[in-house]
Amino acid sequence: MATPNQAYFVNTLLRWYGQHKRPLPWRDTTNPYYIWLSEVILQQTRVAQGMPYYQKFVEAYPTVQQLAAAPEDEVLRLWQGLGYYSRARNMHHTAKIVMEQYGGQFPDSFAELLKLKGVGNYTAAAIAAFAFKEQVAVLDGNVFRVLARLFGISDDIAVPASRKVFQKLADELVPADAPDTYNQAIMEFGAIQCTPVMPDCLFCPLQQSCFAFNNGMVQELPVKKKAKAARPRYFHYIVLEHEGDFYLRKRLEGDIWQGLYDFYLYESPGKNLPIETLVQELQQAGLEADSAYLQSPQKDYKHILSHQKITARFYRIRLISRLKEEVLKETRLAPFNVEEIEALPKPILINSYLKDAKILVYL
Repeated sequence: MATPNQAYFVNTLLRWYGQHKRPLPWRDTTNPYYIWLSEVILQQTRVAQGMPYYQKFVEAYPTVQQLAAAPEDEVLRLWQGLGYYSRARNMHHTAKIVMEQYGGQFPDSFAELLKLKGVGNYTAAAIAAFAFKEQVAVLDGNVFRVLARLFGISDDIAVPASRKVFQKLADELVPADAPDTYNQAIMEFGAIQCTPVMPDCLFCPLQQSCFAFNNGMVQELPVKKKAKAARPRYFHYIVLEHEGDFYLRKRLEGDIWQGLYDFYLYESPGKNLPIETLVQELQQAGLEADSAYLQSPQKDYKHILSHQKITARFYRIRLISRLKEEVLKETRLAPFNVEEIEALPKPILINSYLKDAKILVYL
């Protein structure tokens, strides 16, 4: 394994960072709450996509006390569109723990931060280094890539055991006098210089000491096994409407989008669903909907998650009368007007349909 001079590597990286770093709001603070918030939002999210969400959360909840006191539905509503909603729920839960067990102050060490729910090695290291200047390495996808290429590490980064190899090297490189700046520098270097597909090797200040560049392995490193193919799922949503109200229900635990609201759902093994099957499903659920008032789907909606590929169709039905209380209890549906629907946390797929159907009109 090639071993570039440590002092040269660190100093070169810090000089590069001083010249090329992007002006990001969470870099101008040592407030652990803001740093934590940015790291949760930016996990598997590009900066351009995450920035508006960070700004919305900071504006809505300027302190961890305000986030802890917020209703979960409100937090999920602000998170809408980012995906990985368990992170938002864990974030909300962690804010409450910080208030209840730590008096509203974030723990000031990597070891203590790890005790918080939803805070893993990466997030704990980021807060510890950026807020409290602890000499600990932040290890994200960008850092994996930079270390693999510079030092010629061929261990598969998708294998948990490989983390120890990278973590050991990463920890050895962190300078005691600037752990915060160094960690920001190596992450930024991976984000805009040593990128996944087309790294700017020609103008890279570390080119001469880069194992991958000197051995023609830039595209081969880091090694990462292919993820399993996404499992297809076929959703058929029944959009029940009566006099301007629409029936939705809150999704339960045990599946995707926990805590978000969607319509009555029938999932089929295949993409196509005969109308007769749909009507039979409605009858079995006690939904006395006249098929004569059913509007067929206008298009397919697709949404890709990490391990699932959702194809959804929406069937809008205008009800002659309101659903009975026993039916609402059995199906967990509830009527909402347009303003109430706007305030509900919803999967982005549901939101897309609502806009296309002009049920929600965004000004």
